[in-house]
Amino acid sequence: MNPKPLCAITGANGYVGGCFRQHFLARGWDVLELTRQPRPGARSHPFQLGGEFSPAALAGVSALVHCAYDFKPLRWPELQAVNAGGTAKLLAAAQAAGVGRIICISTISAYPGCRSLYGRVKLEIEKITLEAGGLALRPGLVYGDQPGGMFGKLVAQMRSSRIVPMIGDGSQILRMVHETDLCSFAEKYAAGTLSPPAQLYTAAHEYPWRFKNILQEIARGLGRNPVFIPLPWRLIWAGLKSVETTGCRLNFRSDSLVSLMYQNPAPELAGNLAAGLVCRPFAIETLRL
Repeated sequence: MNPKPLCAITGANGYVGGCFRQHFLARGWDVLELTRQPRPGARSHPFQLGGEFSPAALAGVSALVHCAYDFKPLRWPELQAVNAGGTAKLLAAAQAAGVGRIICISTISAYPGCRSLYGRVKLEIEKITLEAGGLALRPGLVYGDQPGGMFGKLVAQMRSSRIVPMIGDGSQILRMVHETDLCSFAEKYAAGTLSPPAQLYTAAHEYPWRFKNILQEIARGLGRNPVFIPLPWRLIWAGLKSVETTGCRLNFRSDSLVSLMYQNPAPELAGNLAAGLVCRPFAIETLRL
């Protein structure tokens, strides 16, 4: 029997990386988890962004999905060195090992002129990916039946509180992508069943959701009726920034707030359908929260 194809996934213990791990396993792949803390019993190899990484660790790997990102650094030089520099080392190792398909997970917050440091670093990571011949994907807000990441935090907040602080008036525009649609496109590309004409795509449905409307839909799905209390976003940013200067690590960072307030006003979505990237519309009734 032919051996199963092997996909290496960085950040496989995180929400998005975990979605990729489960999807690839369900599609008949073996998965090599590249993480700082390998799970007991998992096929894994220690990996930390910015550290040295040997091509030998990727022996037999046919596809690499790079999801890892180190949020600990707060200043630009270290953010750039760890995340962009670490990605360059990883992809150089992948090329040396003969990995045929490389997929890097970026963010819809990365676009020319973006204000967040996260978006700016991801732009550099995209450039490194494209130079290596890989595929870069910019997901919108990722959601699913087992919510994690930012969507999971919103669900937890709606579930636990009736009084909900809201950033500004909630008019910020977000675009969304179901975890299955994101993973399916990446897996088909990794398997060679899709050959999209470009190397960079924004993975999101075209409908623009207001932040407050997303919160209201989550609350409706949970049978909740919260009261929203608008708070000035610059005040929130100043508070987060002040806490960060003390060295404390928060679940929500000041830079994430910048990303939320300054989203890409016109993400490129026109080529998705032709490339085989199909994103379903967000519908709370389809989720098991």
